[in-house]
Amino acid sequence: MPAMQQNTDSNLPFMKMHGLGNDFVVVDARVGDIAITPAMAQGIAHRQFGVGFDQLAVIEQGKGDAHLVFYNADGSTSGACGNATRCIARHLMIDSGKTELHLTTDRGDLWARDAGNGLTSVNMGHPQLIWHEVPLAHEMDTLRLPIDGEPSATGMGNPHCTFFVEDAEAVDLTAFGAAHEYHPLFPERTNVQVAQIVSPHHIRMRVWERGVGITLASGSSSCATAVAAARRGLTERSVRIDLDGGTLHVDWRDDGVWMTGPTMHVFTGAFTHEFLEGLT
Repeated sequence: MPAMQQNTDSNLPFMKMHGLGNDFVVVDARVGDIAITPAMAQGIAHRQFGVGFDQLAVIEQGKGDAHLVFYNADGSTSGACGNATRCIARHLMIDSGKTELHLTTDRGDLWARDAGNGLTSVNMGHPQLIWHEVPLAHEMDTLRLPIDGEPSATGMGNPHCTFFVEDAEAVDLTAFGAAHEYHPLFPERTNVQVAQIVSPHHIRMRVWERGVGITLASGSSSCATAVAAARRGLTERSVRIDLDGGTLHVDWRDDGVWMTGPTMHVFTGAFTHEFLEGLT
């Protein structure tokens, strides 16, 4: 019996997963009448009173193998979440026996495949490089923003602001990320990355995610940073990115930005009625 269809005393079973410590609660809405609200997402996200997550992902029926919807820890939604997409793709491939999947998100159509050795690859689509696609507040060059440090802006289904620094470890990311998430140039807020170029094929990166805070890894942030570094001539288009939680490989190809890395399904559980009723 598939893990998400086990009998429980709740109508909301879930999986806890992570990609390099970037952790998720995953709910399969294909197996029941499930509706997630922002208040529910916030309650489930709480690491003391709920389960805890960086993002919550909902699997829905779609025109491909599945449609994915993402919530941040503050209850807001996100058009993309690369590591969650890889985790869910691995789960669906194991469940179906397929080695390639067609997934849809608010970002658009994404393709996932088994990369071998327990790794999963997802094509996160073409980067959004025009100001209104990111989006930014008004027309400007996305390669170098008029912000101290001249970061680059990149859309990967959600907005990203990448700062290239001499030493990523030296940045007080709590203060730095919070200060830039709400910068007026980003009307939908932004994810913030600090990236240190190690070599033309190697980046050290740390990330602050909008609606979440510091996370151990971020797939879409890794893709955005790889694109920004290549556009600025700092690296090649295929790079290794070392994050606080581990390593991803990003390859900006003609058909989109491919991201490859490990995933982990930690456990399957179910929310009690008492907990869910307290969130409404």
